[in-house]
Amino acid sequence: MVQVTPDTAAPVPQSRARRTPFFIALAVGVAALAIGVATALWHRNGDDGVRDGTAVLNLVLPDAQGHEQALAQWRGKVLVVNFWATWCAPCREEMPQFVATQARDGAKGLQFVGIAVDDPAKVQAFARDLRLNYPALIGGYGAIELSKTLGNDLAALPFTVVVDRGGRVVETQLGPFKQARLDAVLARLLPPQSPASGS
Repeated sequence: MVQVTPDTAAPVPQSRARRTPFFIALAVGVAALAIGVATALWHRNGDDGVRDGTAVLNLVLPDAQGHEQALAQWRGKVLVVNFWATWCAPCREEMPQFVATQARDGAKGLQFVGIAVDDPAKVQAFARDLRLNYPALIGGYGAIELSKTLGNDLAALPFTVVVDRGGRVVETQLGPFKQARLDAVLARLLPPQSPASGS
């Protein structure tokens, strides 16, 4: 688990200075909008720790190519939203298991989405090397503030939120999500595999 503070932020590469100011301003503006929406809409439902996932589903963030993606497009699926960064070693270590789980359970209604606290070019390169099979959206450093509204009180990475088919946050994980625990959570939320498809 890596705590994100100004002191631990990665140095800004020289190539970043040549990036189009409009794209950077767009990403920062979208992240700020997302934070505002999340803060306004986040609230608890009852005493069972289940939260309304409207704030998550209302997010609209650019992908690494600059195209805006609304998380609402995955409404009705089991949504696993992972806050991560390429410079976060625990994030890099858990992501191959996310890729494998997406491949295994995607047809059953599972959708992973990564929100990167990072530079788009680095995210593109990492996604290509890992053969990432789920969307990687760009939240920039504003994503840390967003994750805090979702329960990441330590402002650390990785941080993961699980939203059920009904749009409720049913699980959060600060630090790496162990495969056994992830499988147990998904077993409650996804239909069981039929014997015919398991052979």
